[in-house]
Amino acid sequence: MQDVVIFAMASLAETRESQSRNHILRVQHYLKVLAEALKHHPRFAAALTPERVAALYQSAPLNDMGTIGIPDRILLKPASLTVAEFEIMKTHTTLGYEALLHAEKTLGRDIEFLRTAKELTLSHQEKWDGTGYPNGLSGDQIPVSARLMAIADVYDALTNDRVYKAGVSHEKAVQVIFQGRASHFDPDMVDAFIEIQDEFRLIAQCYADSAADMEKKIDYLANAIAEDAGG
Repeated sequence: MQDVVIFAMASLAETRESQSRNHILRVQHYLKVLAEALKHHPRFAAALTPERVAALYQSAPLNDMGTIGIPDRILLKPASLTVAEFEIMKTHTTLGYEALLHAEKTLGRDIEFLRTAKELTLSHQEKWDGTGYPNGLSGDQIPVSARLMAIADVYDALTNDRVYKAGVSHEKAVQVIFQGRASHFDPDMVDAFIEIQDEFRLIAQCYADSAADMEKKIDYLANAIAEDAGG
């Protein structure tokens, strides 16, 4: 029941962002296979216990839940965002974190998957070199879960069509992530990703968006733009 509720919440956020539910499934599986590849690495063994990996998989769908608080005119804009719009867009990290923090305080106890979900929502846009947001964390200051999500999320964003761009090939996505080694991404995580890249490719193929999914994205965007113009 808990998993169903999490998936339903995440689906609501993804629907507003004109993404398919397959996006959630892909990212969950990307995270799992990358975490499994790193669980015996000396830098990550303590953070990637079986319990933490399970919590990571479970909480991954809540990664972008904060986008529910971003206006359609920004979230669905088919062109580049202005500086002011991007500042608003960046708040999706803190909006999601604060919602989960409030839920945790209401429950009055620590729950593993909520702790992991807070890390993902708040820090998945941080970069290894400190140029990310919202807190400008760098290196090992960034939670392991968020560093894993950064690779999974970027790979999925690159390889799938959006209403404002076409997806690139698997090979091009791998190249982009490798170029971000030690700048955007944890270098050891990138090395593990390169080794298991065929697993990412298979997941992408297994949960690929259909033509109908893309049509729904376009329809949602068109309706949102029309409503915004009418308002």
